[in-house]
Amino acid sequence: MPSREYIKHHCWQRPASIGFLGATSHTVWSAFVAAFEKRLHELGWIKDHNVDIRYQWAEGRDDNYARIAKDFVQRGVDVIVTGGTPAVLAAKKATTAIPIVFATAGDPVGTKLVASLKRPGGNVTGISNGQTDLADKRFDLLLETIPDLKRLAILANSSSQNVRLEIDRVQKRAKKLGLETVTCDVQTGAQIGPAIKRLRGEADALYVCTDPLITHHRININMAAASVKLPTMHAFRDYIETGGLISYGPNFRTMFALAADLTDRILRGGKPADIPVHTEKDFELVVNLETARMLDLKIPDRVRRRADAVR
Repeated sequence: MPSREYIKHHCWQRPASIGFLGATSHTVWSAFVAAFEKRLHELGWIKDHNVDIRYQWAEGRDDNYARIAKDFVQRGVDVIVTGGTPAVLAAKKATTAIPIVFATAGDPVGTKLVASLKRPGGNVTGISNGQTDLADKRFDLLLETIPDLKRLAILANSSSQNVRLEIDRVQKRAKKLGLETVTCDVQTGAQIGPAIKRLRGEADALYVCTDPLITHHRININMAAASVKLPTMHAFRDYIETGGLISYGPNFRTMFALAADLTDRILRGGKPADIPVHTEKDFELVVNLETARMLDLKIPDRVRRRADAVR
């Protein structure tokens, strides 16, 4: 790895500039930001010394993605870093010249973020979290935890293309197993609580499709689900740390650290078109026993034994 002095004197005449488009809020993404900055520092990029990072937060709102992306383009940042398919699409629409690194996206090819995983082919590269591909596994884990599951509610923001793909996977899986589904489509934070509370007595569990809007309101989701005694399935552990029941998916802190590696490659002259999308394959099962007790639900021993973390 080049020394910090080499970076300072040979790579840049001015500090590198990163526009960080936070899809939710700093509070929600604080651990991810810390992982990103820590890895950049390990690679020789020192914040406020040889790299400037400008953070802006969209709070899960589509109109904010476009506004922030446009602002970064006008400022002429060297790289835009973001996460979540809607935010990446907004950044991609705003520029075909500035490199874009996504720390997380569910189906980069299916949502047309990149041409292919091996050769992205444009100004975008990043890390695929396998969200759509993991839908069947999450469904099966939920069914294993709640064997008498008959009707599954799906909470989703269908304005996200990636989420629409995940909804389709879950519905097909349920139909194959002879189960009913009901989809709660929410596109603002204000719609979430009422939508979940209307499920009282209408569903046996709640499958939560992750996107920035849903993540931003994850505490409200878990509180509303608890109020109507609905067990919940989520995409990653941060939901479980705020009261969700089960999650299965990648560790987002790891992915934001990987995003720093890709950002480093680009700041040293690499082209996103030639940098393969990393497909995350390390997934973790997290179970919240406190939430299970509150729901009067016994987590089967076979599920507990497979869990990577139990809260």
